[in-house]
Amino acid sequence: MRADYDSEGDTIQIELEAVDRLDRDDAGIAGVIVGIRGDRPVMIDVIGASSGIDERLRVAAARYDLDAEALIAAARAALAAPDRAITLDVAVRAAA
Repeated sequence: MRADYDSEGDTIQIELEAVDRLDRDDAGIAGVIVGIRGDRPVMIDVIGASSGIDERLRVAAARYDLDAEALIAAARAALAAPDRAITLDVAVRAAA
């Protein structure tokens, strides 16, 4: 997973999967645009990131069956290192 916070635009882009193009966008969540390739979400843009991201990413995660904790961790890492790409390796949680 790759995340980048654009401090001038106040947006975070989280790349879930590298693709050459998107088939469509879903802007059904306030302040969030989800890029879709085929039937999979592959990119999430959070607009107005400095005004809070956690709840919007939780909504996106629930809608698209994604790991909310991983999305939030990637977004927070991007906010901590503005204007630089952050790569986050997220493993599947082991069963207890």
